[in-house]
Amino acid sequence: MADSAIKRPQSTFVGTSKVVETEYPLIDNDPHFKRVIRYARTSDYVAGGIAAAFAPTALVLMERYAPSHVGKGGFPKALRLAGFIGLAGGFLYFYQRSSLRFYGATENSREIEMDMREMVDRVKAGEPLYGKSHLSPYLQGVAARQSRYSALFMGVIPWMNFVNHDQHGVDTAKYYQQAERELEAERLGKSA
Repeated sequence: MADSAIKRPQSTFVGTSKVVETEYPLIDNDPHFKRVIRYARTSDYVAGGIAAAFAPTALVLMERYAPSHVGKGGFPKALRLAGFIGLAGGFLYFYQRSSLRFYGATENSREIEMDMREMVDRVKAGEPLYGKSHLSPYLQGVAARQSRYSALFMGVIPWMNFVNHDQHGVDTAKYYQQAERELEAERLGKSA
């Protein structure tokens, strides 16, 4: 049999998406970095700020009540390091709190509404739901598999999604159906 006659199955780059059972609906199991930041609540900023302030505040208090006597210029260096560690930890805590709402691990009614509005507007504008990507479908799949549910492991490996892809673990038909309903309502409103 000739090689040209052999039909190979079409390969797919979409891996099986993990499903985590949660009390609240899943919005996105691999949200893009910018989306996580955009959807963050004020409480996330406050919690991240408090976490960021902990390390330098603790260092100043310890130095006040139990001086280290590190010598000239030693304490400011330690305070800068504590400030950097605090900022990094505060940002990761902030990011994780916002990400958990996308996973449905915490209450997310506000984010569900924001997601529906954003995606329906994209459908109406004829844009890709999750943005345009310059990567091949294979590399998009690799990126998705590497960062899916990554915020659950944030304390060990800070890993975030910076790639636009279409593998987010949700049925996107709901966005198109809602867009159709809204366009139909607009059409009927104009004809009346």
